[in-house]
Amino acid sequence: MFEKILIANRGEIALRIQRACRELGIKTVVVYSEADREAKYVKLADESVCIGPASSAKSYLNIPAIISAAELTHAQAIHPGYGFLAENADFAERVEESGFVFIGPRPDTIRLMGDKVSAKETMLASNVPCVPGSDGALPDDPKEIIKIAKKVGYPVIIKASGGGGGRGMRVVQKEEDLIQSVLMTQTEAGAAFGNPTVYMERYLQEPRHIEIQVLADEHGNAVYLGERDCSMQRRHQKVIEEAPAPGITEEERKKIGEVCAKACKKIGYRGAGTFEFLYEKGEFFFIEMNTRVQVEHPVTELVTGIDIVQEQIKIAAGLPLQFKQKDIRLHGHAIECRINAEDPFTFIPSPGKIESYHPAGGPGIRVDSHIYQGYTVPPHYDSMVAKVIAYGDTREQALARMSIALSEMAVTGIKTNILLHRALLQDIEFNNGGPSIHYLETILPTLKAE
Repeated sequence: MFEKILIANRGEIALRIQRACRELGIKTVVVYSEADREAKYVKLADESVCIGPASSAKSYLNIPAIISAAELTHAQAIHPGYGFLAENADFAERVEESGFVFIGPRPDTIRLMGDKVSAKETMLASNVPCVPGSDGALPDDPKEIIKIAKKVGYPVIIKASGGGGGRGMRVVQKEEDLIQSVLMTQTEAGAAFGNPTVYMERYLQEPRHIEIQVLADEHGNAVYLGERDCSMQRRHQKVIEEAPAPGITEEERKKIGEVCAKACKKIGYRGAGTFEFLYEKGEFFFIEMNTRVQVEHPVTELVTGIDIVQEQIKIAAGLPLQFKQKDIRLHGHAIECRINAEDPFTFIPSPGKIESYHPAGGPGIRVDSHIYQGYTVPPHYDSMVAKVIAYGDTREQALARMSIALSEMAVTGIKTNILLHRALLQDIEFNNGGPSIHYLETILPTLKAE
């Protein structure tokens, strides 16, 4: 096992990784920007190194500075968390070339799954169901593009191969808009991701977002930890996640889970990963694989009893998984609400000093957060300041516990989206379970009016 790990991230995930390390008896090194000097995880770390100014380009995305910090502190491994450099194959490569262990998949795996075209081709070869679409990148010939769209069937969606986070996508309803949409998406993709390659898929009308959590080691073992429903989204950004997904049968879970585990073995996957699917009318369609720990990993941890972050560390240290698929059982239900520093209905970011903070609590409540009274939320990064996770024996109990917890949670000095979550927890369709990925966008105007 490692003696010292450098955490190349910030916010709640930096604290989450730090706690996992402390439980394993591992010392931690935290890198931070000048804007995060007063962060809780910086104060709690065994060692901390300032790697640059507030700008993420000059700090959390500064690969030479992070490598230098690891060398300076004699860390043995680097955990990238999520976001920033977590799915950057070049970073993973530099980490390993510099003599450190990257806590995540191999660089070539990150590269393979990071490109949407190669990822889809790999999944098709591994018998993972994919959305009907183009076989790889779209050709240059407009006539061929039109022919592909007719075969796929309208509406179609044009996606950037190097895109992610809801960026680099355009829905096309009719043929006369197709070529112009392809050209616009290619231009945007080239500017945003440095890769103008795009591909086409059928645009599903009312899908849900269901994802499968996997763990795989270097010894040929791979397991799935059930599924999560992440359909409550705004502009492709997740707002509420839960596990297990309402309405998914044990038969469906086993069938798609086994396919994902087999795919991991086939591509030689290492570490924690998530297969993301669109689910409609009983069918799963692969959209992408996240080669890192997810923001929503706590809901899976609560229903399985498995610490995903600790498993990442153990796998990176070369240890085999200590459990088989037959050992994994889902118990109860867990729901996660992402708490952001923003106006609850206009979504305008609200950085600033937290004057008072009363965290959520009660039976079955877990709060993953790095904030405290007097902490100043910087304006330079993602607005998420906390995750409230409620666990219960049933979905109904988890929902009730979440409602109570959020009714007691208070943050002043900045705006948060707690009021939005309270409103969503009263929504009939959400309480019934199983709304599509478009549902939240359709009810937001109503919530604002109230």
